[in-house]
Amino acid sequence: MENQTDNLAVKLLVQKGMEILESPYQPLNFTKDPAIDKYLNDLENYPHFFVLACVMDRQMPAERAWKIPFFIAQEIDDFNFKGFSKMSLNEIQQIFFNKSFHRFNKIMAGYFYKAVQKIEKDYKGDASQIWKDNMSCGIIFERFLQFEGVGIKIASMATNCLLREFKLPLKDKSWIDISPDVHIRRVFKRLGFVQNNSSVEEVIFAARKLNPSYPGVFDLPSWEIGQKWCHPNNPECQNCYITEYCKKN
Repeated sequence: MENQTDNLAVKLLVQKGMEILESPYQPLNFTKDPAIDKYLNDLENYPHFFVLACVMDRQMPAERAWKIPFFIAQEIDDFNFKGFSKMSLNEIQQIFFNKSFHRFNKIMAGYFYKAVQKIEKDYKGDASQIWKDNMSCGIIFERFLQFEGVGIKIASMATNCLLREFKLPLKDKSWIDISPDVHIRRVFKRLGFVQNNSSVEEVIFAARKLNPSYPGVFDLPSWEIGQKWCHPNNPECQNCYITEYCKKN
């Protein structure tokens, strides 16, 4: 009976994840500011905004981190990649410190500068070449991982976003792991997929076992459950579509 419950919970989450994956493309509200989101959604003309925002997405709310490339473009009055590539490390550091963009301004300014230099050197100033010349999720994941400061979580998130949100026809979805933030970890623990004291790595491994063809399919459905209903205290179980299969209940 326990395994059956697990299977039904997994089936619902995979079904929801695939519905999201197969839905038509809609412009994303990365920051909830239309003026900024316009650039983040434009992979054709401004792919560097998406890549640089991914590099910035750590140790602070994502909505704030994803605004940083736009604010820097405003400071230098140039939204094209050439404008970014002309900036020195010192200039970028000064902007970070003056505007206090991040909790760790010196470190993140360095990551921003090195990301720009990597795009310039390895991809000839065109960040879209990270994915355009090879549609393999494994290759794209590895390329994001090569940016200084980017770990497995961000590399998986970026690759999954290109597949799930931008609807790029990527291959080998088995390379895309779940990106377990606090909401996803809580949902996985309450569903009984992992133990209460499980690490981030154990959550990632559990997703791989539950759906090896595309572990990242659990990402958004689990996050939405955790964010909307599965609160740390006083969860709204009555509103959750997976409540009858939840071990917590």
